[in-house]
Amino acid sequence: MKTRAPRNRTLTCKDDELPVLAAELLRLSATANAESLNNRIINQDLFEALPFLPTAFVDLLIMDPPYNLTKNYNGHVFRSQEADQYTTWFDGVVSSLIPLLRPTASFYACSDWQTSTLVFPVLNKYLHVRNRITWEREKGRGAKANWKNNTEDIWYCTLGEDYYFNVETVKLKRRVIAPYRSGDGQPKDWEETQNGNYRLTYPSNLWSDITIPYWSMPENTDHPTQKPEKLIAKLVLASSQPNDMVFDPFLGSGTTAVVARKLNRRFSGIELNQKHCCWAVKRLKRAESDKIIQGYADGVFWERNSLNDQKPGKGSRQSHDMLELFHE
Repeated sequence: MKTRAPRNRTLTCKDDELPVLAAELLRLSATANAESLNNRIINQDLFEALPFLPTAFVDLLIMDPPYNLTKNYNGHVFRSQEADQYTTWFDGVVSSLIPLLRPTASFYACSDWQTSTLVFPVLNKYLHVRNRITWEREKGRGAKANWKNNTEDIWYCTLGEDYYFNVETVKLKRRVIAPYRSGDGQPKDWEETQNGNYRLTYPSNLWSDITIPYWSMPENTDHPTQKPEKLIAKLVLASSQPNDMVFDPFLGSGTTAVVARKLNRRFSGIELNQKHCCWAVKRLKRAESDKIIQGYADGVFWERNSLNDQKPGKGSRQSHDMLELFHE
């Protein structure tokens, strides 16, 4: 096990925890009904599990598949392929997932800039592609012979023309740099507070308020491509309602499931790596009592590096000793 700094909050599992957590995982060998999958993680190869999944049980599908890069997922290596080979693989994944969707379902697919050009035609073949979200992934060293790559994409799709989307749940609270006042001197479309001036804005498809999990954040794990809870929370809130089924076919360390639990959605997911599944189960247990999502409070998403300046108010989900968790 790694030697970590005293303040390192990275979630880990001791060797004696793993078999206990693994006992809570599913492995499908017969057709499952939707109820049996509620709030459960399937530890299995995706294509092995797919034939046993029920049809039309998913309201929101969020997938973060391996990009077309060689990457070691803690012992499971995905190797980059020729473009046509990756496209064929991705087509097989998406076409197999379509039957799981309800007619009103939404579908989000993560990708990097290179993989985006390969996945878009496949998504457009089976779904209505409605937007491409680009988010700032500010992490890693610079590139000496190229521009540093610090963005990723999320393709927003729906199965049909009838779908759920609630923009009111994903407003962003941003600092007002040049506050404008009306004729009577009152703030116009912004709020004046002791801690600064802020405005609630509708989100665009360019997100610069996301922080990648790192060692001092309690949501962090050793998963090499872990997505932030704040990122997934935006998708869950905008495209699902309480008690909807959120499904992730590449669950990783469980971020989609954890966010679904914190936001009162049902969830299910598939992950091949058992250790990742165990991390997910442990995170889910914590989420039963700890509903905090870093950077999201009082029903709004806060601009990066702004929530840590706020003082917890009466009735807020924050507390003084937990305020540092929101630091971005």
